Amino acid sequence: MMPGVAVAFLLAQPLPAGPQHFTLTAAFEPAGKAGQAAAVAVTFSGTDPLIHINEEPAPRLKLDPLQTVLVDKQSPSSGQGPDFDPEKVPALDLAKPVRFPVAISPAAPKGPQAVKATVIYFYCSSREGWCRRGSTEVEVPLTVR
Repeated sequence: MMPGVAVAFLLAQPLPAGPQHFTLTAAFEPAGKAGQAAAVAVTFSGTDPLIHINEEPAPRLKLDPLQTVLVDKQSPSSGQGPDFDPEKVPALDLAKPVRFPVAISPAAPKGPQAVKATVIYFYCSSREGWCRRGSTEVEVPLTVR
């Protein structure tokens, strides 16, 4: 975290993810100690146990290019994933949030902010034998001090 910048931790409201298969919540997690990265933590909640988020390719977070609050610290992704066999794709553990490393921009305006982003992921149905690319917009509230 940048010296002199404090950030409050707030939870985002759940947003629908894809057609009735998941809900997402996104929250900002400030850096706990010097040298640690802050993160946007995204939690997936599934509504059907036979539809799962794929572990590979890993979900990714795309920050709105117009926002000036957060800086992406993720490794670049290839974007499109290959075709998957729903019976062989490892499922992401939905008991834990997926954390995307970010940093507060030195140019971030002080006060309450709402950062828009898109979570991109792949999911499969083992019952129906299909896989799809999912994309869900989220808003991450935080306060820069």
